[in-house]
Amino acid sequence: MNTETPTLLQTPLYNSHIALGAKMVPFAGYAMPVQYPLGILKEHQHTRAQAGLFDVSHMGQVRLSGENVAAELEKLLPQDIQGLAVNRQRYALLMNDDGGIRDDLMVANCGDHFLLVVNAACKQADVAYLRASLPASIELELMDDRALLALQGPAARRALARLAPAVAQLTFMETGEFSVGGIDCWISCSGYTGEDGFELSVAGSQAPALFELLVAQEEIEAVGLGARDSLRLEAGLCLYGHDIDETTSPVEAGLKWAINPVRRPGGERAGGHPGADRLAREWEEGATRRRTLLQIDGRAPVREGANIVNEQGEALGVVTSGGFGPTAGGPVAMGYVNAAALDAGTPLFAELRKKLIPLKPTAKPFVEQRYYRG
Repeated sequence: MNTETPTLLQTPLYNSHIALGAKMVPFAGYAMPVQYPLGILKEHQHTRAQAGLFDVSHMGQVRLSGENVAAELEKLLPQDIQGLAVNRQRYALLMNDDGGIRDDLMVANCGDHFLLVVNAACKQADVAYLRASLPASIELELMDDRALLALQGPAARRALARLAPAVAQLTFMETGEFSVGGIDCWISCSGYTGEDGFELSVAGSQAPALFELLVAQEEIEAVGLGARDSLRLEAGLCLYGHDIDETTSPVEAGLKWAINPVRRPGGERAGGHPGADRLAREWEEGATRRRTLLQIDGRAPVREGANIVNEQGEALGVVTSGGFGPTAGGPVAMGYVNAAALDAGTPLFAELRKKLIPLKPTAKPFVEQRYYRG
């Protein structure tokens, strides 16, 4: 029997994390910082109050170039790619033939090419799927020589503009090429915390210098994966592999907003992508279960995997993400619940150590989303 532990990959910032005293853990095949000496709670709070800097270099950056990239890519996604303006990006979904979600990703129009940012655990499968599905005339490159940093929080704009003044004008989902303290970066105004912020793509060789430059700013603290998870959960944002996966449809997941009007059933360019039949059917008829945010009665966190039941203990759903929300001041969760029970207002409970914890479905994120729209 082979008992060897697989060797973990390292991002270009591995030594930077070690130098700051980070606690490293395995994540999607990489050694990643789960927290720094400041601790998860304070890292979360600092991001909400000032600015947190995250290493997300484990994610895949995929460059697509050639003729008719937008039209060909649109055949694989239910998003409007042909109408995506230069220096703009949008949230998108790769779907399978059964209408489930292969991956959620960001797609940016960079003028002479498109840039996709995909999840770390999915990137090899995504690249293989894209190569097999797109015409040979489209060149695809997984840019393993690039790093990706996320700078998030209400002070992120001020701190980054000190180093790159032109970035102050970027609005939510706008992108561009900038020099940050003399380091060339591709920057998008986006992130996954619910806060205003940016993602910075940089050559791996330049990533440590950029990281050091940013953490030297008084507003910025390095933040690990632990706080990143609690921040995104408070903002009501899905985590792939937990809240959405290959069995989950966009309608079930509450992601109809991500499908642009021209691509919706009845729209000018509706359908034509994998899973379009299920999407159209559920769009019209509704799904039998729906993702919902869950307010929790009491102080006990309700974790992923907890059953959601009615007063009689009958199964109605499952929690897919749960934990303590430092900004919300209590436990927060999301999960999937029988649609009929939601529509009927059936009292919901989580099973927790043979006790029933009351749950209240809510559509409103646990914290206000503060994206900068100009």
